[in-house]
Amino acid sequence: MSIQTQTLDYRDGDVALEAFVAFNDQTAGPRPVVLIGHQWGGRDGFVEDHARRLAAAGYLGFALDMYGKGVRGNSIEENSALMGPFMEDRKRVRSRMLAALNTACGLPQADATRVAAIGFCFGGLCALDLARSGADVRGVVSFHGLLKPSGLAAHPIGAKVLVLHGADDPLAPMEDVVALRAELDAAGCDWQLHLYGGAKHAFAVPGTNVPDIGAKHHTDAERRSIATCDAFLAEVLG
Repeated sequence: MSIQTQTLDYRDGDVALEAFVAFNDQTAGPRPVVLIGHQWGGRDGFVEDHARRLAAAGYLGFALDMYGKGVRGNSIEENSALMGPFMEDRKRVRSRMLAALNTACGLPQADATRVAAIGFCFGGLCALDLARSGADVRGVVSFHGLLKPSGLAAHPIGAKVLVLHGADDPLAPMEDVVALRAELDAAGCDWQLHLYGGAKHAFAVPGTNVPDIGAKHHTDAERRSIATCDAFLAEVLG
């Protein structure tokens, strides 16, 4: 096995973006594509590692960029300032996700008929908003994502949806989970929800421990959620 990686410049309108792409160059033919949405601090080594992991499993991993080439946050305050405009303007989220989707599907190694998206924290919301947009993707996965509806015009959700969520996540409490269920049912969606007892926000991110925002790594929830995601991707992209 030989995992090839590269950074890739692309654009959303006049905004320059930079993705991290990984694939196994020993795989014959086009690979199914998995878009990977980053946390609120921007594209980082965490999502790049997931791109490599997915490449080893036979996918093209595309760690997308929501903020702009080289734009990263390094504190709660900086991260919040970066994410805030997207939370206030969900059209911007949809546009960035569609730009990533179109770029990934245009790569020579990509099978544009088999595409899924996963995301962590803010990236989970981004993955859900891609499904909400009605985009032609087979499935999306939210890891401890923000769940608030986009407020944009509703579309039927053809993508299958998997929500992996901490039962004690203060940033997306149970009332948000209940509201998401109603939204997905109304959209005619095939959805699953896995709640992890004792898990807080960012449970799948090793090393996380930020009591001020209720974020903490949970080893068992991380392991279980990754296994569930992998089984889901095998189902929808197989």
